[in-house]
Amino acid sequence: MEVVNSYLSYVNLDIIKVVSIFTAFIFFYILRAYVYNFIYKNIDKIGFLQNYAKDILEVSKKPITWIMIFVNIQITFYIYNDYTSYVQSEFIFNIFYTLFMTVLIYKILNTVVGIKLQSIDSSRVKNEVVNISIKIANFILMLIGLLFILYFLGIDLTAVLSGLGIGGLAFALAAKDSLANFFGTLSILFSDSFSQGDWIAINGTEGTVVEIGLRATKVRTFDNAMLTIPNQTLANGEIKNWNKRVLGRRIKMNLGIKYDSKSSDIQNTISDIKNMLLNHPNIATKDSTHNSKYHSLSAKLISVDDVQGVKKTLLVFLDEFSDSSINILVYCFSKTVDWAEWLAVKEDIMHKIMQIFENNNIEFAFPSLSIYHEKDKV
Repeated sequence: MEVVNSYLSYVNLDIIKVVSIFTAFIFFYILRAYVYNFIYKNIDKIGFLQNYAKDILEVSKKPITWIMIFVNIQITFYIYNDYTSYVQSEFIFNIFYTLFMTVLIYKILNTVVGIKLQSIDSSRVKNEVVNISIKIANFILMLIGLLFILYFLGIDLTAVLSGLGIGGLAFALAAKDSLANFFGTLSILFSDSFSQGDWIAINGTEGTVVEIGLRATKVRTFDNAMLTIPNQTLANGEIKNWNKRVLGRRIKMNLGIKYDSKSSDIQNTISDIKNMLLNHPNIATKDSTHNSKYHSLSAKLISVDDVQGVKKTLLVFLDEFSDSSINILVYCFSKTVDWAEWLAVKEDIMHKIMQIFENNNIEFAFPSLSIYHEKDKV
């Protein structure tokens, strides 16, 4: 044994240290497996964790493993250094523990929120508010982790925090655009101008809102490009939101008919088109009903239909005498606001109008020019 110790002494080791280090590795390996098995079997018995137990255990496995590995490494250093600790190494291990604990809490927090979101009524809580809240919570968590790391590095947090009062003005000036975008985010959320999934148009660009972030909003354009718009621009710009409607998507047609059409046939055609629209199951009329979710407690003289986006106008009139046709105006709204369904309704209306024209001996006009030759007199 003395011979072995003599060789090991060159690296500041002896048999007792080697056995202690090896024992520590075996102990932590067994302890890690035992702890996982124990938690896995008993975590379901905790009432408020039943819905999150398996997912929390899954996402926390790697961070906990790394924490135990670094504890094992720290004990190894402790044994190697004759059962005393290095002050220099202590803060390094504390930094790693802070990082792994921050990651662990981050994963658990987002896992719990992700599961909880599945049971939240999206009609009562906006997705954007939830997303922004999660991002703010994650930012605060990272900030707390950073403060702990600065503390373990020996930095005086009191001086840092007091310096923020002086540096805050300089920071605000340097980050004024970011702050403007953040307040633009708040303006968007409180004004309810648009939500995730809405079809909006701004500054000549149209697309579907993908995500409202802390700084910018991502919009997927119809040619499948991703557009990132600063929230300050959205908050101060004119936004056209096609999804802010409940009933009624406009169908407008100018039907040109030939000038040689009989007046009686034109009158019958207009009457038949109007009756067809009034009796069409997918065209909104004054008798159409819809599910109203608007309940205002404020003392405002406001049109509820305009707030919700409800249109029921139906007009069929002889409109004008143009250069090459007599025009009939057809102006109505489909009950659906979905694009594909609206196109199907519009197509059906066009087919029915064509049939009405045939039944009343009315022909569509097209741009034409008549030329008359006058015989020269000699």
